[in-house]
Amino acid sequence: MDGITYVRGDATVPAVKGVKIIAHVCNDIGGWGKGFVLALSRRWPEPEAAYRAWHRGRAANDFGLGAVQLVRAERYVWVANMVGQRGVRTGSKGAPVRYEAIDTALARLAGPALELGASVHMPRIGCGLAGGTWPRVEPLVENRLVRRGIPVTVYDHD
Repeated sequence: MDGITYVRGDATVPAVKGVKIIAHVCNDIGGWGKGFVLALSRRWPEPEAAYRAWHRGRAANDFGLGAVQLVRAERYVWVANMVGQRGVRTGSKGAPVRYEAIDTALARLAGPALELGASVHMPRIGCGLAGGTWPRVEPLVENRLVRRGIPVTVYDHD
């Protein structure tokens, strides 16, 4: 694998064969209703339902910054709910994005991706509503996934 493949299109419709994981960043307060998650929810109800249940049960599970929840959406399609932003608003500590949490989540995603023999597909995670910048996120994706031989495609929506 040479690096990240960039394409124009919809990350919820990866046009490759084999097992696919669609990775995206969620917040740590249980909010689901703006940004890329709307596209996910239009295609499949499972990722949102699983995320909401995961957040509701957070006192007894691993929900929190850096955590990953893999949800099967179709036979060959999984969605990785990755908790990589603190809240949803920019405040005194800056934008909601938490690069260290995205890094941790990507590292946690690598194992299941390798076990499933999956390619990973994503928008520019952490760079929309979370307020991050791609020059900070791209090396995390390269270090945690690409260097381990996991094919990664990043989608820029038209």
